Amino acid sequence: GPIWLDNVQCGGNEGSLAECIHNGWGTSDCHHGEDAGVVCSEQRLPGAPHQATASGHLGEVPRLSLEEVRLKPILARTKLSVPVTEGAVEVKHNGRWRQVCDAGWTRNNSRVVCGMLGFPREKHVNTSFYRKLWNMKLKDPNSSLKNLSQKNSFWVHRVRCQGVEPHLALCPMQVAPLAPHQPACPRGMHAIVSCLPGPAFQKGTGKGRSKTSPGKVLPVRLRAGTHAGEGRVEVLRHGQWGTICDKHWDLAAASVVCRQLGYGTAKQALAGAQMGQGLGPIHMSDVRCTGHERSLGECHFQDAERSGCRHEADAAVRCHMPHMDFQSQVRLVGGRSPDEGVVEVLVPVQGRLQWGAVCGAQWGLNEAMVVCRQLGLGFASHALQETWYWAGSPDAARVVMSGVRCSGTELALQQCQRHGPIHCPSGGGRFSAGVTCTAYAPDLVMNAQLVQETAYLEDRPLGLLYCAHEERCLSRSADHMEWPYGHRRLLRFSSQIHNLGRADFRPRMGRHAWTWHQCHRHFHSIEVFTHYDLLTLNGSKVAEGHKASFCLEDTNCPEGLQRRFACANFGEQGVSVGCWDTYRHDIDCQWIDITDVPPGSYTFQVVVNPKQEVAESDFSNNVMRCQCKYDGQRVWMHGCHTSDAYGADVVSELERREHLANNLV
Repeated sequence: GPIWLDNVQCGGNEGSLAECIHNGWGTSDCHHGEDAGVVCSEQRLPGAPHQATASGHLGEVPRLSLEEVRLKPILARTKLSVPVTEGAVEVKHNGRWRQVCDAGWTRNNSRVVCGMLGFPREKHVNTSFYRKLWNMKLKDPNSSLKNLSQKNSFWVHRVRCQGVEPHLALCPMQVAPLAPHQPACPRGMHAIVSCLPGPAFQKGTGKGRSKTSPGKVLPVRLRAGTHAGEGRVEVLRHGQWGTICDKHWDLAAASVVCRQLGYGTAKQALAGAQMGQGLGPIHMSDVRCTGHERSLGECHFQDAERSGCRHEADAAVRCHMPHMDFQSQVRLVGGRSPDEGVVEVLVPVQGRLQWGAVCGAQWGLNEAMVVCRQLGLGFASHALQETWYWAGSPDAARVVMSGVRCSGTELALQQCQRHGPIHCPSGGGRFSAGVTCTAYAPDLVMNAQLVQETAYLEDRPLGLLYCAHEERCLSRSADHMEWPYGHRRLLRFSSQIHNLGRADFRPRMGRHAWTWHQCHRHFHSIEVFTHYDLLTLNGSKVAEGHKASFCLEDTNCPEGLQRRFACANFGEQGVSVGCWDTYRHDIDCQWIDITDVPPGSYTFQVVVNPKQEVAESDFSNNVMRCQCKYDGQRVWMHGCHTSDAYGADVVSELERREHLANNLV
């Protein structure tokens, strides 16, 4: 498995290893021969806390342990709802489900329960209707409620939450009296809760969005999470996305993030860049929330510039998610391990649910990512259009889904676009879709600032471009020139590509399948590693270029990490976690041939891993764009940014100004 920590330095008074100085989560140059271990004394230190879900000062039950909380639907309409949003509260203790008495039950209690179940808010419930239903059933001698009201099934009562607790067990509460003749829930019934699901879990769209005070709304997003509802926290301030420093990062602040995104409360507030490091500004530090805020902008915080934070301390969250039962609708069959195999889905066919295969035509990484996330297996490492080496289920050989097209953000394959009538000319069988999943994935991001700083023009003689011409790095007009006379005008620049993910970036093909190029005398491990485009402001392409990964290596690594991939002597190729690969401006093909481009204003675009040959945790940051001004003799680059670095308003304003400057509006 992974090695999470390296160079750990503790003072001894920390409450957790996460508080010690270290390289960052997953950033290591160790091997498992150097795994650390400890031998602990059996004698507990004085004052050390005992394991308990709720501590004594929070309630009358000092060591109450609630294993699980659920809503048991009572009405017919709520029984058909997915997810279940309304019902009687039940808690699990020692493997047994118990009822909760509604005496003294408040909306703050409901808010805590809803948060645990993955819902951002509670909503009003018609308790008088449920009371009438309760009394009606109590009068029925055959009703199970008659016995329920007389027994100690009402195990929890007098719950008093403030509404900000991450778990019901942290609220003050009492258990039912043990006296056999004392009523378990005097004049009460089971507590009823109704929750409002987030927008992603509603049948309609745009409902249930939180209302926040104008001027204090800070948009947030999660990046690089292995599962839905988790990831590195990024906020949009001053038009630019940035991370949060983990100083004093806690469940209260993390829960504000989760609720704002339409999830429940936070299961975990993660420190130390456990969801990978960001690239760009760090916007906030020392965030302190009460838990009632609708947005992080309403919490107290400091600007991170004063705190000296680095991206090794980026904060992350894991949120409670509603139970959607997505995992039961897809399965992997025939693989060597549970995280690979032929994709089989459960869909309605002629009025009944049936397992079947997915057509492999046009099946790609975005679709595979959705399947892996749906199964809770993390990211997709491979999307397979042929699976002849895996045997699917005999009862699921029929193709029941074709033309699947996912954006990659869906929670289930059934949410993706697909054909109505099945159209799969190749049939199923060996041409069924398959996936392999992995818990960790790389994430490549271009250093936009370096491109802006290093761009320049060169008129290069044709006599120096034979090898580049062979590799198709020049415009087609070069084919008709009288070689070796003349020159080509090249827009040159350096590119530095960081691996900010939690796994090494390695070529998809083994070295036995790399392509040898005799002229340059090197192997290409990926034929198109980066693609370069020069576009008009209306989006039309006027010039292009590409760079093969002839040398994919750790050019540099941060302090504390050693380079593990080097191209010298035909070594192994790749980019380690936390390191970066630099292609200097003076390397062949590190350019766009603009010989035939007229002066004007353009958009310069770089796409890393353009064909998505190698899986990444996030493809949304693989595009880098600059505004480019060319006067026929000189070139200016400005406003360089990755595609997800700025908010939509800032990008629109940049484009509007560029259009105005060129009289295109």
